[in-house]
Formats: sequence, structure tokens, C-alpha cells
Amino acid sequence: MPTIIDVKDLNLWYGTHQALHHVNIEIPEHEITALIGPSGCGKSTFLKTLDRMNDLVEDVKITGEVVYQGQDIYAPSVDVTWLRKQIGMVFQKPNPFPMSIYDNVAYGPRTHGVRSKVKLDEIVEKSLKGAAIWDEVKDRLKKSALGLSGGQQLRDAPILLLDEATSALDPISTSKIEDLATELKEKYTIVMVTHNMQQAARISDKTAFFLLGELVEFGDTEKLFSMPHDKRTEDYITGRFG
Repeated sequence: MPTIIDVKDLNLWYGTHQALHHVNIEIPEHEITALIGPSGCGKSTFLKTLDRMNDLVEDVKITGEVVYQGQDIYAPSVDVTWLRKQIGMVFQKPNPFPMSIYDNVAYGPRTHGVRSKVKLDEIVEKSLKGAAIWDEVKDRLKKSALGLSGGQQLRDAPILLLDEATSALDPISTSKIEDLATELKEKYTIVMVTHNMQQAARISDKTAFFLLGELVEFGDTEKLFSMPHDKRTEDYITGRFG
């Protein structure tokens, strides 16, 4: 698969603490890339660099490049609003607005000038079907979205970043989201942080192992889990630490 994001010598500091060290990785298009590693290893920090979520954190310094569509997303000329339409973040906990389910889904299209009720209805239904929750919510679209259970969110961005999106879900819901992710990679590129190595092995095409802010190993998931090149990777996936 062609590369959709090319990360070159990426370093990140929170104040004087360096959280990422010289990360180089090419994210393939239309595949699921899993980021694994013990708590505090830098995988979520790395994920947030891909759509500049770390811009919101005080005293952050970033060097290196994250190239998307031929340009470094950290270049001064890049419109961050445009970037986050291209690369959407799905958080561990849902963050709906305090309004109806319908209005939450329609908020984005309305912001971009869509006023037609017919068109909005079509977008809402398509989006909720894509998120695999249409059947559950179609009879309560006017009810508050704050009452939704589970962690399902959907963006129309071509790249989806998932930060432990299934960690708070029961096994059945987790299975549904995994099936959905596998289906969505036909249209989207997915980069996911997971503490669940079995999940990474089940659904990802590529896996990246982070340790102490360093990208230790990156490659085809099946090969990384069966024949890791680095002893640290082997020790982690066999449960010797983590």
C-alpha cells in the first residue's frame, strides 16, 4: 500500500522531558496500524502528533516532520482546522455536545453550510449506519446524545486515529467495533493505540512497538508477533514486562 503519512525524525518534549525520540515511520494507506507498548511509552503522544492535538498542551516542543499530502503538517502555512477534517481523532470516551443525537451528527455539515433537511437526514442516517449504531438510536434521534453508552464516534476524515477506543467496552461491543474497523479500512486509513495485544494481532495489518518514547520496531503484524527482530519486542509480547 502507498504511504499516506510519512514521519521523519520526530522528537517531542513536554518542558524538559523528552517523550518521543527520533521516530521514523511510514503509515500505509487503507490499512490498520496498531501502536502497542506499556503505559507511558509514548504511543498516545505519538498518535496526537498526527493531527496536532499536542498544540493544545502547554510547553510542548516538536522537531522533525509529519508529511501528509506532500506537506509537513507542522509548517506555519498549514490550516489546523483543515488538517483535523483530514485526520480525525476518536477518543477513549465519547465527547458529544449537550444536544440531541441528530444535532450532534448534523453539527459538522451545518457548520459547512448544509441547510437542506433532506440532505441532513441523509447524512445523519448514513453516518450512524457507518458507526454501527443506527438500529439502536433511530427511534431516539431527538434525545440527548449524552445518554449514549459506548464509545462510538465517526468522522468523515480519510484518516481515523483511535486512542484506545474499545478499552471501556464489553467484549461484544469491542467485537463489533473491530469488525467495523476492518470494514472501514476500504475507505479509510486507521491508526490505533491499544493495550490489547490480541486485538492488535486480530485486526491490524502493521504494528509499531514503542518503549520509553522510542519506536523500537515496526512491520507486518504477523511477522512482528511471530518473529520480532528486537529482543525488547519479544520480551514485551511474551509478557516478560509491560
